[in-house]
Amino acid sequence: MRISKLKTNRIVNPLGFDVGQPRLSYVVTDTTAAKQAAAQIVVSKDETFEEIVYDSGKSDCIANFAFELSLKLSPRTRYYWRVTVWADNGDTATSEAAWFETAKLDEQWNAQWITPALDPDIHPVLIKEFHVEQDIKSARAYVCGLGLYEMELNGRKAGDEYLAPNFNAYDKWLQYQTYDITDLLTVGDNKVEVALGNGLYKGRFGFNGGEDNYYGDRFSLLCEIVIHYTDGSTVFIGTDRSWQSRKSAILASGLYDGEVLDGTFADASLYETMLAEVGYSRLKARLSLPVVMKERRKPVEVIRTPAGETVLDLGQNMVGWIEFQSHAPRGAEIVLQYGELLQDGNFYRDNLRTALAEFRYISDGSHAVVRPRFTFFGFRYVKVSGWHGDAKVDDFTGCVLYSDMETTGHIETSHSLVNRLFTNAMWGQKGNFLDVPTDCPQRDERMGWTGDAQVFASTASYNMDTYAFFAKYSYDLWQEQAAANGCVPMVVPSFNLHEGGSSAWGDAATVIPWTVYVQYGDKAILKQQLDSMKAWVDYIKRADDESGGKRLWTVGFHFGDWLALDGDDPNAPMGGTDRAFIASSYYCYSSALVAKAARALGQDAMAEQYDRLSNEIKTAIRNEYFTNTGRLALQTQTAYVLALFMDLVPDTYRDRIASDLRERLKRDNNHLKTGFVGTPYLCRVLSDNGCNDLAYTLLLNKDYPSWLYAVTMGATTIWERWNSVLPDGRISGTDMNSLNHYAYGSIAEWMYRTMAGINPVESKPGFQEARLAPKPDYRLKYVKAYLESAVGRYESEWELQEDGKLTFRFLIPFHATATIELPDALLNSITMNGMELSEAGFRATQQGETVHVDVNSGTYVFEYMPAVSYIKYYNVDMPIKDLMKQEETHSALSEYLPQLLQLPSMLTQESLKAHLHKPFLKLTVEALDEIDAKLNKIRIHVEQG
Repeated sequence: MRISKLKTNRIVNPLGFDVGQPRLSYVVTDTTAAKQAAAQIVVSKDETFEEIVYDSGKSDCIANFAFELSLKLSPRTRYYWRVTVWADNGDTATSEAAWFETAKLDEQWNAQWITPALDPDIHPVLIKEFHVEQDIKSARAYVCGLGLYEMELNGRKAGDEYLAPNFNAYDKWLQYQTYDITDLLTVGDNKVEVALGNGLYKGRFGFNGGEDNYYGDRFSLLCEIVIHYTDGSTVFIGTDRSWQSRKSAILASGLYDGEVLDGTFADASLYETMLAEVGYSRLKARLSLPVVMKERRKPVEVIRTPAGETVLDLGQNMVGWIEFQSHAPRGAEIVLQYGELLQDGNFYRDNLRTALAEFRYISDGSHAVVRPRFTFFGFRYVKVSGWHGDAKVDDFTGCVLYSDMETTGHIETSHSLVNRLFTNAMWGQKGNFLDVPTDCPQRDERMGWTGDAQVFASTASYNMDTYAFFAKYSYDLWQEQAAANGCVPMVVPSFNLHEGGSSAWGDAATVIPWTVYVQYGDKAILKQQLDSMKAWVDYIKRADDESGGKRLWTVGFHFGDWLALDGDDPNAPMGGTDRAFIASSYYCYSSALVAKAARALGQDAMAEQYDRLSNEIKTAIRNEYFTNTGRLALQTQTAYVLALFMDLVPDTYRDRIASDLRERLKRDNNHLKTGFVGTPYLCRVLSDNGCNDLAYTLLLNKDYPSWLYAVTMGATTIWERWNSVLPDGRISGTDMNSLNHYAYGSIAEWMYRTMAGINPVESKPGFQEARLAPKPDYRLKYVKAYLESAVGRYESEWELQEDGKLTFRFLIPFHATATIELPDALLNSITMNGMELSEAGFRATQQGETVHVDVNSGTYVFEYMPAVSYIKYYNVDMPIKDLMKQEETHSALSEYLPQLLQLPSMLTQESLKAHLHKPFLKLTVEALDEIDAKLNKIRIHVEQG
């Protein structure tokens, strides 16, 4: 028996975070036991657990996914904790020690805000020399630098994070970081240097190219160094006017334009510092996860383009920068320009709009390992100019940066293009989860668009442990929202784009906290955000009341189904679905989420209030948009999808609306036309409403518009538009066209939930209980997935055998339960772990065409011949275009109907059967039957991509 993954607030050994009332979690593995019988958590101020400050005692009330520690915390203190678990089979184990360390809490600062006595445009380094008198027990630095900073002590970088103090609404709150600098100091003389860059605090940033100095116009620093000597004494070294400054070798920096580093810069002159009027009221211990270098990648190729350029191909659209080794002579200037794609084989970056996205380095003639400090880039290709000699792969390293989140999920299938699609969605998250869930990481935007974050939140939380990441983003959202009377801005932080209140975008206030709670089971996110959730719905209700109180949201600006393909005007990005319907649907949905959150927190009166509101909205929507016979007045894919997903359809008409959605897709040639609102729910709704085959069709389509179209075009991330790049390889436009824009990557949630079948149960959040309900399709041979959930690892696999049998394998973690749903199954035909299911001793029931099996922790393998064959053969009901793709079926059809070759492409979308008695083919019933019989002998083979 082993206890691992000890986390505090879902963070491993957090240093200097605002942990509030800490919540501890852990995972148990390597035991045959099913359940935790009891546990004990002990907290101490020392690693040997001699100075114990908390002991839960042996208790059967400790939840392994979120145990709230009732302990009054002291400032600047490291607390060690460990857990002992007793299992139901007698196994017991005690974990290794984990820790969390508090920041300053309510302590006064022994430091002052300072700013260099230099021109505000000159990048500074702030300096302090100090003497350490004796042996050090421990040392910490508590730092906030504006805009961005990096700190060195005695020439060595403090910490392993970059771009601190991160990105948030600086006018509302400021984060400070804590560094363990014990090993960076020495007895005797020491020197601390803090370099400052612009970032979004005082550099060019914001919407439409941004503006300068939005939050502030001067570099500033607050730093308090605390040294504990071995004799028990303590020394404080804080920023004050005794600190000095010098000019940095960084001549310019900006998140959009890049950085200029002059290695020849030799001005060692020292300048005074002045006190800065920043204040202390906004200071808060960090919430942001550190942005760290998660991966290092070598270029796959150095390209010589037709234009004579030297271009690095990293093989992957990524976010971070290039680190390189320079041997250039003194005064030589090396320029790196970053872009996402090539055009005509040449370097290209016009889609970055006004962002220069370049790094300039002037060599001092020595061998140097060079990187930027205060910028980042979104790129696959890097144009290198000024390089001396031949540029080689080994000279360059791609440094991948994103917030320090554990990867928790993975999916593999038999289809290589689907696997690449999943990988693209994962890379979209890596590239855009750099402290803020940005829309894109490369052009002159990179802002935390609420709509993008909302639609991707669930996928993100399968892929990675996002609890702390979204807790910080949601906190920032509430800071902005509270200052706007409940209105949620379009972007968080809002910068110069204060407008807000759009449906689906503002609903990030409700959807993200609820999603995070269901995924991880920790109510702290709901406690933190309930006021925000409620304020958002109250904001909508006020707008509703002021416009007549019809319980419909018909006023204000809305993005609609952004970038959908079904609008009347192809140049209009808002799609063809009525915006008031979308807004009212989210009004209903968010009201229900507030009710759920309130109920989870024991606030039943509030829950009833918002349930009542949600039901009133639902009634109004039905009266406004549904006929008496259950038809939906709107006939777009997104309208049908929202109606079904958000439970707006009267129960008696769900089948009808699902049928109408199927017909809508048929009229759309079984291709999606949805945008940011409809796409995340499209395949889920299809699979949950008897149209699983269509969901797979949409997934597996390779032509535009589809997910796999981008993959066939070489995409390594998710595009902003369904056709960001045209079939001829040309970019479709430059105004708003990112090749790393994760919203449509939300298809991965359907892959987890439906293809692999891994679903949380809301009443037992945090995957204490799971619903494992995979829905296979004959077009894939196998699917394998895992999820490192809050309670442990789930695995779900299925495979279609050559003889037509289905095999499923599931792993359920310790102290969890699951209901497994086996599709197209008969109870008496299933084996489990090699024995008849009826003899296995588990509760199993036949519910329609599905067998439900309730299980505890363990590994389970099921095998059976499905009641409906998963081996498929061609037939005359299939579209002609699909029949003509395969050599065998093409040959069979050509033998009977050679005129098919002259059939207009528009008519090949129809089935062969649909052409019966039509004049062009002159197809008779007898001929159709004969063709069908021949096609029925040709098996549809599993696609490999």
